[in-house]
Amino acid sequence: MSLVLGIDTGGTYTDGVVVERKSKQILTKAKALTTREDLSIGIRNCIANLDFEDFKNISAVSLSTTLATNAIVEGRGCEVGLLMIGCNPIDSLPVKHYYVLPGGHNLKGRPNAELDLAKTRQAICELKGKVDAVAISGYLSVRNPEHEIAVMRLVTEILDLPVVCAHQLTTSLGFHERTVTAALNARLIPIITELIESVKKVLDERGIDAPIMVVKGDGCMMGEALAREKPIETILSGPASSIIGGTFLTQCDNALVLDMGGTTTDIAILQNGVPKINQEGATVGGWLTRVQAAQIYTYGLGGDSYIQVSRDGAIQVGPQRVWPLCVIGYQYPYLIDELKLNFDKTYDLMFAQATDCFMFLKRFTAEVLSDQEKEVVKILQAGPHSLHYLTQRMDIDPNLLNLQHLVDLGILARVSLTPTDILHARGIYDQWSREAAKLGVEILATRTKESSEEFIRQASEQIVNDLCITCLQSLVGCEGQSMKIKSTPHIMYFMQKALSPERDQSFDCSFTINMPVIGIGAPVRAWLPAMAEKMNTGLIIPEHAEVANAVGAATGKIMETVKVLIKPGEKDGTYLLHASWECKLFENLAAAVLYAMAKAKEQAALAASKAGAKEFELVVNHQDKYAQSGMTEKDLYIESLIEITAVERPEWEREEIKEKFFVDCI
Repeated sequence: MSLVLGIDTGGTYTDGVVVERKSKQILTKAKALTTREDLSIGIRNCIANLDFEDFKNISAVSLSTTLATNAIVEGRGCEVGLLMIGCNPIDSLPVKHYYVLPGGHNLKGRPNAELDLAKTRQAICELKGKVDAVAISGYLSVRNPEHEIAVMRLVTEILDLPVVCAHQLTTSLGFHERTVTAALNARLIPIITELIESVKKVLDERGIDAPIMVVKGDGCMMGEALAREKPIETILSGPASSIIGGTFLTQCDNALVLDMGGTTTDIAILQNGVPKINQEGATVGGWLTRVQAAQIYTYGLGGDSYIQVSRDGAIQVGPQRVWPLCVIGYQYPYLIDELKLNFDKTYDLMFAQATDCFMFLKRFTAEVLSDQEKEVVKILQAGPHSLHYLTQRMDIDPNLLNLQHLVDLGILARVSLTPTDILHARGIYDQWSREAAKLGVEILATRTKESSEEFIRQASEQIVNDLCITCLQSLVGCEGQSMKIKSTPHIMYFMQKALSPERDQSFDCSFTINMPVIGIGAPVRAWLPAMAEKMNTGLIIPEHAEVANAVGAATGKIMETVKVLIKPGEKDGTYLLHASWECKLFENLAAAVLYAMAKAKEQAALAASKAGAKEFELVVNHQDKYAQSGMTEKDLYIESLIEITAVERPEWEREEIKEKFFVDCI
């Protein structure tokens, strides 16, 4: 029996599944809270919760994660030194230390200027002791990588640090985007290394001796070694994994896949069994990269979204993430007593909600904090407390105690009312403290001058309506439209009539989604039925939906593509081959194509092996582009694109292909 252990480390939960390869059967599944201070704790708890003993038959361990995405959004990672060759910065960069060196190439792959080795050595030496990794980006290195390769050798010679070149990560044009991609990749190296090392530590404890695979942002897999070198490719890994898991669990080829987690709702459109790929590259944390990833629409709406009541009594859900009152109240029961003593309902809080509590997360550098902030941290190191308790103990006006800076630094976490609390208050969930959740509802209900029951109804409707809008916004984006529904009053006028109609309105509106919605994630059974009804669409919530990300990690396939571009040379009748490993001149096109095919197959096989593939096939795509010329009868040659893709399918796909081949032969 060949088994795969799938693990998804998200911002809130770590999910795990064990899948039997040939039968596609999910043998066991489990969840545990992600422990950001030490990832191995959450992973260890998740594997323990699997209640599984046959670990000797685990033949592979597959990971998906949102850690890289979250790190970019939050600006975390190691200190990176950037060496730019042949071009000054075009826009802002995600690094503090960078140098611009002579060099770079033109579109034909010819040097614009020679490398200044002395200047390059000096720049590298000046990075010593200041950075933890180095990124290198040369102008038009996708046409000729020789300068990047030469500088990389010097960095390796002078500094004992990880180093990455832009041409190793993408073959797309766009100097600034390639530079950002290389810099972010270097910054993420310790993030993914920590995850892999945490997993390996727990696997060793369990006696699991199996290779580790990691899901990329396009839903395909790569090996541990490649993930350490190219962690940038794991951005959007978690959402991509949910798409693969949703497809696997439903066998549905065309659908809207909605993954609702603790922090975000991620949506992708599935067409013919595969997600649409963002050809321009994924944008994360405001940085446009050249990383190939699924086209995923992400919204700050999840089980842990911050529920707030505005001064006019309107209910807002998200986009900030907080810890649910029910979870922390369960772990620290004294918080329930603190919540019973609260601010007067008429008191206007400027920076917080009356339900807010705060919890200490991690150590800090005292120099960056004010005296007031130091006092708050000292109090909370003994355990979490409500905002009301803090203001009473410190004898301070609540509006003079703004703790957002400490939350932004990650020193404190905000605890408040969330959709998870609403479900506890409704009696749908009972995993944590229902009493804490009901107290939170009562506190905010008094501020809307409604009963607790009416507040729960209004908050629930707001959550469902926001989910409807996320689906429509994603479909609008998929059609290439840039309009923002929630920020356009004219659109929201009709949305309100469709989603929350009043009895006496003079006309009705409705929307219909012409494809089923696949619901993925722990909260979807509670929220999506009402959403699907409002959107007049079918809803599929498969068994194991709450751990679909981990299922996707366990059921993905390895796919590595190598691209070679052939363009006309500077002299008539000559051809230039541009590849990530060289730029080479040929006297005729046939020779260039023959060489490119052989070399690309060799490189694709090496990449697949490095990604962990053992049984793979090579798929060849060769396109020659010509343009009609009015000057001669002969078409004008433009370029040739050669793509060699190495694909290793999951074991059950190989078995299905064999069975089909056998039947066809008969």
